Amino acid sequence: MNLETYYEYCLSKKGVTEHFPFDEDTLVFKVGGKMFALSSLSQWEKGQPSVNLKCDPERAEELRAEYDDIQPGFHMSKTHWNTIAVNESVSDALVKELIDHSYELVFKSLTKRIRSEIEES
Repeated sequence: MNLETYYEYCLSKKGVTEHFPFDEDTLVFKVGGKMFALSSLSQWEKGQPSVNLKCDPERAEELRAEYDDIQPGFHMSKTHWNTIAVNESVSDALVKELIDHSYELVFKSLTKRIRSEIEES
């Protein structure tokens, strides 16, 4: 997966916005004002792309046991976030599935009003 594919896939989800809340390097995707994906642009440029994605804690443990390239979230809650090394042992299809999972977890945590506003937009 390249950066453009990652970027376009995240932005294709309903109600998603992009931000740089921490610095000029860390691209953050949010839905309803809450983060669901973030990544360092300089790491993509260096050929060492990775993304942080929210994950169900039980599934996060299973993924970490199965894939060396899925680790506890770097600078994030180790229980709820994974860091995935892109283009390593994790397929593009699985990265997209994990982006979907992260988006859904965050979307479901939003208030009913905010979910409705996003669905109606």
